Amino acid sequence: MALVGSLFKRTLQIGKSLQFRIFNPSFHQKLVLFRLLRKARKTEIGKYYGFSSILDSGKIQKEFSRRVPIHDYNMMHNRWWKSYDEGRSNITWPGKIKYFALSSGTSEAASKYIPVSGDMIKAMRRTSIKQMYALTLYDFSTSLFDKGVLILGGSADLKYSGHYYYGDLSGINTSKVPLWFSPFFKPGEEIVRIRNWNEKIEQIVLLAPRWDIWVVTGIPAWLQLLFECIIERYKVQSIHDIWPNLQVFVFGGVAIDPYLPAFNKLCRKPLIFIETYLASEGFFAYDARHKDLKKGMRLNLNSGIYYEFIPFNEQHFNDDGHMLPGVQAIPLDQVKLHCDYALVITTCSGAWRYLIGDTIRFESLEHMEIRITGRTQHFLSLCGEHLSLENINQGLLRLSHWSGIALGECTVMGLNQKGVYGHRWYLSVEDASLESMRSRKSELANQLDEILKEINDDYSLERMHSLKLMELEIIPSSLALEWMAAIGKIGGQHKFPRVLKGTYAKSWMAFLASKNLGADH
Repeated sequence: MALVGSLFKRTLQIGKSLQFRIFNPSFHQKLVLFRLLRKARKTEIGKYYGFSSILDSGKIQKEFSRRVPIHDYNMMHNRWWKSYDEGRSNITWPGKIKYFALSSGTSEAASKYIPVSGDMIKAMRRTSIKQMYALTLYDFSTSLFDKGVLILGGSADLKYSGHYYYGDLSGINTSKVPLWFSPFFKPGEEIVRIRNWNEKIEQIVLLAPRWDIWVVTGIPAWLQLLFECIIERYKVQSIHDIWPNLQVFVFGGVAIDPYLPAFNKLCRKPLIFIETYLASEGFFAYDARHKDLKKGMRLNLNSGIYYEFIPFNEQHFNDDGHMLPGVQAIPLDQVKLHCDYALVITTCSGAWRYLIGDTIRFESLEHMEIRITGRTQHFLSLCGEHLSLENINQGLLRLSHWSGIALGECTVMGLNQKGVYGHRWYLSVEDASLESMRSRKSELANQLDEILKEINDDYSLERMHSLKLMELEIIPSSLALEWMAAIGKIGGQHKFPRVLKGTYAKSWMAFLASKNLGADH
């Protein structure tokens, strides 16, 4: 393995040196759009919107945005993607779609089925290799490249609809692990095919001492749970007592900040955190620079994804986060720094002008680096407070530092009690801290309130006027995971929602009631 690891590191170094800087990002994006339209021009959607005439127009971007409407999931699925359920081909992308990824989004209770074409699988694999180049930016010993990489994701034992396979995107990707990566890949082909999440965790815990892991990748909440299970099983002080060479944590899907206090307790050595932007719809961005220099993740500009952007403000979205009629998206060459945009994508999987629900912000136009700032519907603005996901994550991190307690999963929901508005927070902690935290409930609520006032001027203003209620409940960490299991969202790419609205809010309240837990607990 030493020779294999050495060759692996050298290959990454060569690949990094061959990476060229994108001097004209807009040109690359125009080229991507041209290729997408050309390849899909004979599909049903291509014929319907006249992709061939768009290509002949000489103004591809302008004509594309004029002719093709912006789609949300329901529009895209009901009009086009559901035809794949009948076994049809050439609907939104040439050929047959063999895989569908179940979305891990937290905006709706029902999973969304996102097509994953063979072209998209290849594009994601190429971007994964680009992300690996980041490992060469650190002064890692060559011997580390011989060690294991643990990928904690969904089951690779995909379900079959009769016409296509479906499951978590992580399961689709791990079912196609390249041969060259097999010597490093953990937990291995047998375990990744296990569908039962608890059984999968049990098998990983059982084999953990046999592996020498230096990189872990997955959703922070599930890796935190795994670390805790391993530490408890073997009665050790930290995860480094089992995996002394663990140095890198690759994550995506959620902000890492609220989880840092917990991982600091679980680890004896500091970890290097590398963020990726890998969604069911595609691999959008990756860390490309050293952590001391980076401002965000580099937008993936030349791998089969064309981007458009809608300013995320009251001129384009209502208070529920839904796009207003007549809204126009802008291309890459019109974006500005430090402005929030809702992301619209067109991909080599057959998503066309698809509003995915994420909001991003450009931190560097020179390096085309972005930061995920939230979801279009994951914010609270009952009376103009505009509390964003970014505000929520920052507030929880600061509260954790202030209290000295490592918080588990946390969420907030809006309150409207006979026209009196407010927020109710649910903070989860380990059983050992439960009673002491509950005794400090009022103190914690006041501190979180003050932190949010410092972070968000709109929140501060509304707390003096319309936003009268500030409630906080302390719950055991196990409850959040129990609820996720109860709604079929445990493990893999699934994430506990930071903001509870609609169906999720009703489900959460019913679950607490079933546990005899109300607003007084």
